[in-house]
Amino acid sequence: MNKKVALVTGAMGGLGTAICQALAKDGYLVAANCLPDFPPAPAWMKEQKELGFDFFQAEADVTDEGACTRMAAQVTEKLGPITVLVNCAGITRDKFFPKMDRGMWDAVISTNLTSLFNVTHAISPGMAERGFGRIINISSVNGVKGQAGQVNYSAAKAGCLGFTKALAQELVAKGVTVNAIAPGYIATDMVMAIREDIREKIREELPMKRFGRPEEIGGLVSYLASDLAGFITGAVININGGMHMY
Repeated sequence: MNKKVALVTGAMGGLGTAICQALAKDGYLVAANCLPDFPPAPAWMKEQKELGFDFFQAEADVTDEGACTRMAAQVTEKLGPITVLVNCAGITRDKFFPKMDRGMWDAVISTNLTSLFNVTHAISPGMAERGFGRIINISSVNGVKGQAGQVNYSAAKAGCLGFTKALAQELVAKGVTVNAIAPGYIATDMVMAIREDIREKIREELPMKRFGRPEEIGGLVSYLASDLAGFITGAVININGGMHMY
């Protein structure tokens, strides 16, 4: 493959940023997805540029199938055929189930699960036609083990695992691998914003006594996107510091 092009959804969060940077260091032209007119986008793009990363800003609401199709076409026109897709977009709307309303359920399922259909449906046929592709879905430890207060999030992230395994079977003969990463507590801004006493309690309960680093997720994505990972498909790779072993 002469041109290496990667699209990362939810690119401007803590994990998305580390993933974009890791792929750029590997020589990929990286399309960084965000919502249209996303307020933090200009500052994020400026900061990345100052760090030496020249990303293409790919705007689309991942819950909108038509917008995702247009985004895939735009990225292909600007950068070339997409060879790596990282589905990283995700939100939380936490509440114990009796108090969870339908809006909280729909928002999380749409962003964290239906988005996989919307984006991957626009990109995977081209990968299969060209005989090469890497699809990497970011799930969660809570999609593997479940988590009280996160019925919507756990359901969506568990659905991500089923999506990964089924699609891997469909594409395995086409030269396209499909894998999932299930991170535990990673030191993103979201985790570090947890009240300090609660955060420290969580840290002490982790077998490794530390949070993961975003760069560790980026490194794993980098490996799964590489030629060395060509024999891995349909896998769920847990990266959670021993929090849950499965």
